[in-house]
Amino acid sequence: MHNFKELKIWQKAIDVCVDVYKATTSFPKDELFGLNTQMKRSAVSVAANISEGAGRNSNKEFIHFLAIANGSSYELQTHIVIANRVALLNDGLTEDLLSQLDEIQKMNRGLQQTLATSL
Repeated sequence: MHNFKELKIWQKAIDVCVDVYKATTSFPKDELFGLNTQMKRSAVSVAANISEGAGRNSNKEFIHFLAIANGSSYELQTHIVIANRVALLNDGLTEDLLSQLDEIQKMNRGLQQTLATSL
């Protein structure tokens, strides 16, 4: 088991999650059950799956949950692009969020590779 609170990838996933929550506060009410909810759900999923995997009993299980977190990060990227294209997110915020996710995805791949070598 790994202490997820000490993992930089988890810390960055929490940061992007907080940023997504802040970004969606300005969304119109008619988006409450659309992109607003989808973006929050996928952002939470990234951090939650990292922590759940870290708490599992083997590196193989951890890798599995990192893969799920990675999928959620790509889902979130898609929601962000759509939100930008329908003018819910400005270009600057969009680029910042996408950059954060790109970094998380790179860290995820690296962590998976590191864990796989110990199998």
